[in-house]
Amino acid sequence: MGRFNLLIALSLLSLSVFPSPSVAQLRQNFYADICPNVETIVRNEVAKKFQQTFVTVPATLRLFFHDCFVQGCDASVIIASTASNKAEKDHPDNLSLAGDGFDTVIKAKAAVDAIPQCRNRVSCADILTMATRDVIKLSGGPSYAVELGRLDGLISKASDVDGRLPGPTFNLNQLNSLFAANGLSQQDMIALSAAHTLGFSHCGKFANRIYSFAPGNPVDPTLNKTYATQLQQMCPKNVDPRVAINMDPITPRTFDNIYFKNLQQGMGLFTSDQVLFTDTRSRPTVDAWAGDSQAFNKAFVDAMTKLGRVGVKSGRNGNIRRDCGAFN
Repeated sequence: MGRFNLLIALSLLSLSVFPSPSVAQLRQNFYADICPNVETIVRNEVAKKFQQTFVTVPATLRLFFHDCFVQGCDASVIIASTASNKAEKDHPDNLSLAGDGFDTVIKAKAAVDAIPQCRNRVSCADILTMATRDVIKLSGGPSYAVELGRLDGLISKASDVDGRLPGPTFNLNQLNSLFAANGLSQQDMIALSAAHTLGFSHCGKFANRIYSFAPGNPVDPTLNKTYATQLQQMCPKNVDPRVAINMDPITPRTFDNIYFKNLQQGMGLFTSDQVLFTDTRSRPTVDAWAGDSQAFNKAFVDAMTKLGRVGVKSGRNGNIRRDCGAFN
């Protein structure tokens, strides 16, 4: 019996010595004693970048999402490829990430490191997290306190991206499965999908919905007919697939709940957007948030906080990069 109690005591000790990094490490005001003004420094740099181009907003938001869903929130998506390693950013699914997102993080990192006390003390992963919160606020979305304390990852391989990011043709089961693999619920998935209230997509990503949806039915019947015609005018057949159009045709520069109102009208750009309304399992959430922007904002903040805990690196699994685009 004594040996059994000893085993229990040892197992409890190991739990307290090696706690889950996402729970133990991340906390608000993590840098209070290390680099007290870090959030102000990052916010100011993001605001400067935002004044130069609105693309800063969707580019930074997408960068955060694409980072966290592959290897966790560790800034591995920012690493540049080398002759011996093809990095995440050069996977086909990441080639559409706008350069302004990367540039936002790099400029904020330079501003932080210009303060002697802060130099090489703040991770690129945390800077990306702060910058993402700041662009959401700048575009009219909610402001919220971010948990910090991530280390930067030591691995970035393009092959790791395969199957880790949601596709524009995903159905609800596929979306739920992918998000569940990252500890996120259906409600989190629907909230995070509303990031499509900002930014743009390329014609090639949804051309099948307006020209070749099904035999005898070239246009996806779930698409609003007027909207489908507008999409055909903006993306004619054989157009350069890189031509971009707004994801939200109503308020493309404002973070708001219009995304859900668009879905109610058959104006989700991707199949993976519109399915949130056409599938009866997710429709009640879409309807609720279409009518209550405060409830949506709260759900979005909760989901972003949970997303920011995915795959956090600690100890020997990470470090603080001197250059966000290269391993130390």
